[in-house]
Order: sequence, then C-alpha cells, then structure tokens
Amino acid sequence: MYPMYPYYSYELNCENKPVTFPPQHQDKQPGLEYLMFPTPISDNPEYVGSGKLRGKVAIITGGDSGIGRAVAIGFAKEGADVVLVYLYEHEDARATMEMVSQYGRQALLIAGDLRDEAFSAEVVSKTLECFEKIDILVLNQGVQFPQESIMDISAQQLEDTFRTNIFPHFYMTKAALPCLKSGSSIISTASVTAYAGAPLLVDYSATKGAVVSFTRSLSLQLVKKGIRVNAVAPGPIWTPLIVSSYSAEYVKTFGLETPMKRAGQPFELAPTYIYLASDDSSFVTGQVLHVNGGIMTET
Repeated sequence: MYPMYPYYSYELNCENKPVTFPPQHQDKQPGLEYLMFPTPISDNPEYVGSGKLRGKVAIITGGDSGIGRAVAIGFAKEGADVVLVYLYEHEDARATMEMVSQYGRQALLIAGDLRDEAFSAEVVSKTLECFEKIDILVLNQGVQFPQESIMDISAQQLEDTFRTNIFPHFYMTKAALPCLKSGSSIISTASVTAYAGAPLLVDYSATKGAVVSFTRSLSLQLVKKGIRVNAVAPGPIWTPLIVSSYSAEYVKTFGLETPMKRAGQPFELAPTYIYLASDDSSFVTGQVLHVNGGIMTET
C-alpha cells in the first residue's frame, strides 16, 4: 500500500516513492479546502522570508485556498499585504487571512464573481481604499470540467470555462493597470496542460494556452512601462480544484503520472511566485516557469 500524504516528508519525496490520496469528491466548484483529507500543505515552516516584498500590496484571485493560499502566505512572509479575491469559499478565505496575519501582514477579503467585469473594478477600488496602492497582480482563478469526449462539452460548459479562466485576466488587468507603476508585476497561473495537453480537459487546456499567449503578448505591450508579465505552469497539484472536478476513483491515482510519482503541494509553488513578484526577476518578462514534478514540456 502506498503511503498517504499525512506522512508526507522531504525524505519520501527524495526517495521518489509513489504518494497517493484517499478517494474523495466534492460536487461543486470551486471546491472547499477545509473538507479535503489530507488538507493541502500551504505553508513551509522552513521557508523564512527576507523582506523581498516588504511594503508591497498584492491582489490574488482565487486567493482563498490551494495555490492562491500558498502564494498569499509566501508573500506575507516576504512582507507584503494581500487582497484575497474569491467566489463563495468564506471559511477557506478566513483561514487564509488568519495564516497571513500570523506573519504580521494584513489580508483583505473580497468575495464576488470575476466573470462579471464590473467586479474587477470593485476589487481595485476596495484595494485602493484599504491599502492605497497595488504592486502585484496574481491571476489564479480557475475551473475545470473533465469530459471524455469533446462532444460532451456543452456550449454552457465552454462559456463557463473561458469566462472563468481567461476573461478575468483581461478584466482585472484593465482595472488594475492604471494603478500599476514601473517595477510592478503581473503573474498568471497557466498549466502544464497548455503544453502537454490533457485528453479529459480540452476546454480547460485551451484556456491555459490562452493564458500563455496572454502573458507573452501583454509582456511586450507593458515592457515600456517597466511592468513585468510572467506566468507559472503547475503540474498536478493537490488543491480543491482536484476533488471538485474529478471522481473519487481518479483522485486515488492523482499525480502518479509525473516522474516524481506524486502530485505537488501548494507550498512548493509559492517560491516561484515570490521570485516573479520580486526584484530577483528584474530581467524576466514574458516567461512561463514550469513547476510540474519533472514533466518535460516544449516552451
């Protein structure tokens, strides 16, 4: 029997042993992290910040849980205040806010539907009211609805997937851009599926391909303003998206297809977002960084 994640350790990872999860499924997206077992690991206690984002303000969409939560915690450790934008996951969002506050930073919670363009303007307005500026924009919201055949992808599903995964990139960027100054950073969450494909996720993969092209094109447009635009392409990561989109049976083998024979944990992505948000990446724009357990991709 393979070990479960409650026994997760760096030693286990280094030995490259398969790591699996208990079967589970949630019926509604976005999923809820507090209902997952084991709970995704968002905070690496061994990571100590060094002030790389001191005094910065970051908006993080999908910031209540999963990758967004890990990024919020990592940013807080580096000295940034964060704005957590989410749909209805209030309990998860409050838990993330408490984690951020443990590192001496503020978290503003804003709930609403990013598919509505007017909500992006509301997010920016409330952020400025609370913090008076915006330095970093992390575009991390997403849904996925696996289908065996493209014939099963309804017009409604197609629209929901694109309106959630890529439309808010335009809405939020347009709303925040007048507030961004030279040195600001925009970071999107793409996916390994944009490069490797995914037979069950044709529409989702298409939106992530759009995120890659959005990143490259916007970076060229904004480089003259001194605003850097990059993305992170995760592989399989243990987040609420997984248990709310796949069957319980699928979850049992989630991540085993990677060379590392496991899924990643959210905290393993946070340093990449910190790098792209900080001056450490001052000569990096229009790039996609891959954090995927060893899956080879064409960049």
